[in-house]
Amino acid sequence: MFQTGIVFDMRAPAFGAPADALYQAAFEMIEFADGKGIGHANFPEHHGSEDGYVPTPMLMAAAAAARTRRLGLLVGALVLPLHDPVEVAEQIAVLDRISGGRAAVVLAAGYSQREFAAFGKSLRDRAKLMDNGLDVIVRALSGERFMDGEREVFVRPLPVSRPPRILVGGGVSATARRAARLGLGMWTLDEAIVPLYEAECARHGTTPGPVVRPSIMVHVAEDPERAWEEILPHVVHTAQQYAAMSSAPSVSSSPWHGLDSVEAVRASGIMRVVTVEECIALGAGLAPLKLHPLIGGLDPEIGWKSLDLFATKVLPALA
Repeated sequence: MFQTGIVFDMRAPAFGAPADALYQAAFEMIEFADGKGIGHANFPEHHGSEDGYVPTPMLMAAAAAARTRRLGLLVGALVLPLHDPVEVAEQIAVLDRISGGRAAVVLAAGYSQREFAAFGKSLRDRAKLMDNGLDVIVRALSGERFMDGEREVFVRPLPVSRPPRILVGGGVSATARRAARLGLGMWTLDEAIVPLYEAECARHGTTPGPVVRPSIMVHVAEDPERAWEEILPHVVHTAQQYAAMSSAPSVSSSPWHGLDSVEAVRASGIMRVVTVEECIALGAGLAPLKLHPLIGGLDPEIGWKSLDLFATKVLPALA
């Protein structure tokens, strides 16, 4: 599921395609990906963005589930401390039912001071909120009925997937420890914490879950230099918006952090504009590949060209 993916954050800045066109194109692309054998569609979460970054990834994933049959669905990352964990547990269960067990949900601690303030939360409390929220969700989705402080927790329906497909997301040691303690999978932004995760699983006697490693974001084109000219403003916009969300690297492990100029974006390799042959070589090295065909409000016609090349020429070669 996690080797090939397609991500939709639904940013629609004023200089890009209109939001209505982007949403229509996104679900048409999702149906296309389902038919072509792309592994999963990824829906992240952020709030209060001027460009309309999708704040409700569970809704996006449920809509995608209803229009697909094989495509994996990855909600990631959902910023758990911003939400009531009981409500999140209910949404996970219902999404799992709708999708027939095709959905996985990444729960992360978050890093945006502005977002926490908008939800009446403090970033200083994110570790406590994350730990308590994970405990509540895991117990609730196991079928347990219990007290969480002064409230009773009882979630029904339960998900099809037992155990539920939940991953802890992040790039710091606390991510590995949380995932291992609860026997959950891990979505890491830093390969260096994978050995810690495995060691912590052994210490707790839990079975390691799936580990989703950093993927390579690709845009496939017949003429990469021309394609760079087309997509670069949209990639730069995306990078600058992520950089603005957190000014402290110690708070955010996002790979977009600090990419606030054209030069920094191109030099970082965060997006690789590649030919079909170059993309096949990347995939043959077993690197997870991810497409972002509507990045930063990119014209859907441009995104379709990349997606079609990937689905019709890259995937068959890798298969």
